[in-house]
Amino acid sequence: MSIICHGDVENAKKFLHDLSKKRFTFGLVASYTETCEIPGITIAGADKEFLKFTAPADSEYIEYGKCVCIPGIPISPDGKPTPALLTRVSLNAAKIPHFVVNAGSKVAPSLCYFDADILPGKNISESPAMSIEQVKSGIEYGKNLGKIMSRNTDCLVIGECIPGGTTTALTVLRAFGLECNVSSSMQNNPLDLKNKIVSDALKRKKSDDTLEIIANFGDPMMPVCAGMLSSASKNCHVILAGGTQMLAVLQLAKHIGYDAKNSAIGCTSYIVDDSQAKFLETLEQIDNLAVLSCDPCLHNSQHFGFRSYADGFVKEGAGAGGAIIASLLKTENSIENLFTLFEQEYKRIST
Repeated sequence: MSIICHGDVENAKKFLHDLSKKRFTFGLVASYTETCEIPGITIAGADKEFLKFTAPADSEYIEYGKCVCIPGIPISPDGKPTPALLTRVSLNAAKIPHFVVNAGSKVAPSLCYFDADILPGKNISESPAMSIEQVKSGIEYGKNLGKIMSRNTDCLVIGECIPGGTTTALTVLRAFGLECNVSSSMQNNPLDLKNKIVSDALKRKKSDDTLEIIANFGDPMMPVCAGMLSSASKNCHVILAGGTQMLAVLQLAKHIGYDAKNSAIGCTSYIVDDSQAKFLETLEQIDNLAVLSCDPCLHNSQHFGFRSYADGFVKEGAGAGGAIIASLLKTENSIENLFTLFEQEYKRIST
């Protein structure tokens, strides 16, 4: 199945054994941080004005195969498609049900969704992202939703979509004292810019309190995802579908409590192979957790937009890696067959 085990390898292998041909449910947490509006931070969305549509457009595309809030699908300025393409194809290939959570998206998606009733995050270089009350509210909402959505599945897969989220994740992890960098949607990760934003934001740090750190430097996605992980992992397996942003979620989940043996991170190989981010080394500073990765084989694509993923662009997003892994586990399909479907979908949306 081409799924590679990292981190707590023994538990990762157990995950693969326990979840073969089992039931999966996928949840996408759509959110927003005004930090993404800082020039040069992200290539998510075609330009600054479209950034607010990234999360709702991904949500709509996964649901409908097209977007309602924008024409076409979310795409980078030079035509690299959203990783939600990988997510949609993977979920449909395995008939995995999915749902969307609006966790502070600046624009609501045009579909049925769970509403966490939380505001978009502020630009952390200028002010706290949100209030502690919002963090607590997000955690409680996530806990309630995770409890409900974990009842009728063997594994809840939690993905996220929040442009600029790697920058808030980096700031949160540094605020907790971790030595780390994070991944990026860009081939050349703008670490100098991110480090300046982090240093400017951390001048406001007055406490090591976990909730204060999330409120000051995080984004609304984090408390909702952490709450979902906390409650769902008591009832079923949970895969955090994402890269370095999920490390910030995990740091918060450690504070509020979660079952590590029932939890894993699932991502594309582009995340674990990112020499700048040092994903696995950062994870070791947080917890001993199972990590599952998969190579989507996009280097073999006929399309430049896909091949660019293998060259270091985009890498992950919209729960793509976790969705691929869930699809392979449920169906025992091969990544080669799934790759063929990726190519077909790319052709469909580009013609």
